[in-house]
Amino acid sequence: MRSLVLTAIGDDRPGLVEALATTISNAGGNWLESSMAQLAGKFAGILRVAVADDAADGLIAALESMDALKVTVTRASEVAAPETLRRLHLTLVGQDRVGIVREVSQVLARHAVNVEELNTLISSAPMSGETLFHARASLQGGHDLDAAALKAALEALSNDLIVDITLDEVVEI
Repeated sequence: MRSLVLTAIGDDRPGLVEALATTISNAGGNWLESSMAQLAGKFAGILRVAVADDAADGLIAALESMDALKVTVTRASEVAAPETLRRLHLTLVGQDRVGIVREVSQVLARHAVNVEELNTLISSAPMSGETLFHARASLQGGHDLDAAALKAALEALSNDLIVDITLDEVVEI
């Protein structure tokens, strides 16, 4: 079996997920995992599928020839099991301004923390009507991560940006 990672984008309308699912299914592909959203009138998605080695080229051709979506296909490589990872959850809320994601991601990179998932949105503050920026991230750090130093760096950044940042370690049961 071959694992493929697909990105798909197109003008949002009903039936796009069905068209994608039908194309994958018709080629004998198995939809494994995905994340999809509607952003500014566009449908955007990333997904991973498994397909038999001898059917991969046919599936790729069918996906790349779709009319309603621009699909990019990347053949996934099998990755060795990572070292024991520590999972963290970050939340951020504050007045929106240019550079928030850049500055937070720079701190994370300096501490060798990987962003596994990031969701952001803007909203209007209830009383003032100011634009608020919200972020939620699932993070991974190595077993040797100095969580106290990371938390201190994020707290310092929080003061500079005038945002509330919360970092919690996820304890797996």
